[in-house]
Order: sequence, then C-alpha cells, then structure tokens
Amino acid sequence: MSNEMAHLLEELRPQLMRYARLQTRNEAWAEDAVSETLLAALEKPGSFAGRSQLKTWLIGILKHKLVDQLRKHSREITVGQRSEAEEDRRDEIEALLFDDNGGFRDMPVEWGDPQAVIGQQQFLAVLDACVEVLPERLGRVFMMREWLELETEEICKELGITSTNLWVMLHRARLRLRECLQLNWFGETSPAA
Repeated sequence: MSNEMAHLLEELRPQLMRYARLQTRNEAWAEDAVSETLLAALEKPGSFAGRSQLKTWLIGILKHKLVDQLRKHSREITVGQRSEAEEDRRDEIEALLFDDNGGFRDMPVEWGDPQAVIGQQQFLAVLDACVEVLPERLGRVFMMREWLELETEEICKELGITSTNLWVMLHRARLRLRECLQLNWFGETSPAA
C-alpha cells in the first residue's frame, strides 16, 4: 500500500463517517463500519481497478458494511421476538439474495458507464452538499433507499414508519434534491408552483 493511497483513504474518512453516522445514528456502529471499509481497502488495494473514483469505490464497500451492521443489530434487538415462520421466511429470502459468503447472488444490471454521465467531481460534490442539507430524517431515508438500496420493508421496520410515510418522505427528499441541483448545478430556478 502506497503512502499516497493511505493518505487518500485518511482524507476520505470524514466523509465516510458522515455517511455512516447518517445511516446508523450510532457513533460506535458508524466507526465500526468505516473501520471495516478502510481495512478492506487496505487489505486488497488491487481490488480498486480505477474504473471509478476512489470515493465511489469506498462508498460501495461501506454500503455493504452498513447493511451488515443494520442486519446484525436488528437481529440482536429482535431475537426471540420473531415467530418460527418469520425466521424461516427470512432465511429463505436471505438464501435467495445472498451466497454463503454474504455477497449478492445476482448483481444489478450493468448500466454501462454512469461515470461518463455523472463522473464530474464537481457534480458529485454538489450532490453530496445537497444531500447534506436535507432535513435529517429525509436525508437518512433517501440514503437508506437510494445508496444502501434497502428494501421498503427493512427501512420501515428500522425507522418505525409505514410504507406510505416512507414514499411520501422519499418524494419530498427527491423534490428538495432536484431543487437544490437545479439551483447549484444546472443554474436554473424552480418553476413557480
């Protein structure tokens, strides 16, 4: 591992922590997830092929670590509270989605080169800033759904909300992000309502 790579990882650590804190709402869990992410990057630097930005690659690793954290702590809280049928159903779903190593069985469909569309570092910085200024609850819901790609049921259970409430919150978050991007990236003002 080069000193340059270690330096880059250290520079990105605060951004990874901010993202992890938003998702876990627990400093220790966020620290664990970020530490595991950086350790994975340090142990296998060859996994970073340079097809994306380093931050994008690290966020991808962090997403998996956060999902693991949420599942782990969800199980700790709810052990003994689920019926046998619920446990069997959960095991069936997990077996369909994940292999024995905890990886996805089927990766999402290839989108081509999304970096060509949104690869500009400035755009990503503006998008990050727009997500940061969302109200805390809307930001968390948006990140859970769009970045962590958690299912509706899992998000609702984690936050104690209904699916209707979730969709309303996602709609509001997307509207605010659209407005923020129009003002700060595209240079347009929102149409009058």
